Amino acid sequence: MTVIGVSPPCQRGGNKHMRAYLIRRLLLVVPTLFLLSLIVFFPIRYLPGDVIDLMTAEHETSFYQEGKTRDEAVKQIRKDLGLDVPVYVQYGRWLGVLPDGEDRFSGLLQGNLGDSLWSRRPASEEIFPRIPVTLELGILALIIAQLIALPVGIYSAIRQDTWGDYIGRSIAIICIAVPPFWLGIMIFVFPAIYLNWSPPVVYVSFIENPIENLKIMIIPAILLGMLMSGVTMRLTRTMMLEVLRQDYIRTAWAKGLSERIVVI
Repeated sequence: MTVIGVSPPCQRGGNKHMRAYLIRRLLLVVPTLFLLSLIVFFPIRYLPGDVIDLMTAEHETSFYQEGKTRDEAVKQIRKDLGLDVPVYVQYGRWLGVLPDGEDRFSGLLQGNLGDSLWSRRPASEEIFPRIPVTLELGILALIIAQLIALPVGIYSAIRQDTWGDYIGRSIAIICIAVPPFWLGIMIFVFPAIYLNWSPPVVYVSFIENPIENLKIMIIPAILLGMLMSGVTMRLTRTMMLEVLRQDYIRTAWAKGLSERIVVI
């Protein structure tokens, strides 16, 4: 018999386990974010190529006019960008646990994403204006991917091992295999050479001119949508085949329902 106002032992035990689980998950966030920061920071530092070389080449004439050699210019740029210290110090400053050259803590933990090495502007000012463009492109690509993948995947499943199924599976493999950057280059190069036409590349906001905006976004959205549709196509076909073998689908066929209703 349970006393009114007192939780049963099983409920108290369940709440205790739930709190312990939530605490463990929250504590796991700390090493996860730390590992993510390492992955974000260090590979960029060790990739081939250097922004210093590009900046030196661009401003080489002005350095010569100032009487500086290339090595002196490189050292000056590295010092200005804070790259003249060991990489672990750079990481500590970027993270916000070590002070910068002016004895300030202004890193990631303080909500500061740092400055662009190229423009020297805050990274947030470089990133945030691009978020709406990226979001629009992603939404358009998702819509196009589903418009391609769902009909082809469903048709391949309900017409298994027919020519339509083989064609649908081939389309999925092509969409997965063809590099979108190569296809994008071909779309720009071949029409420009043989048709004297190239797609517009100057971005126009959807609010300013929806038609011009769609003209700019539709081609990259189709390329991304094709890449995404290949995986969704195969997944849709596999899951449809699995469901079509279920007992309730056999029951629907046995009751005389039409194919369209069963598929829906």
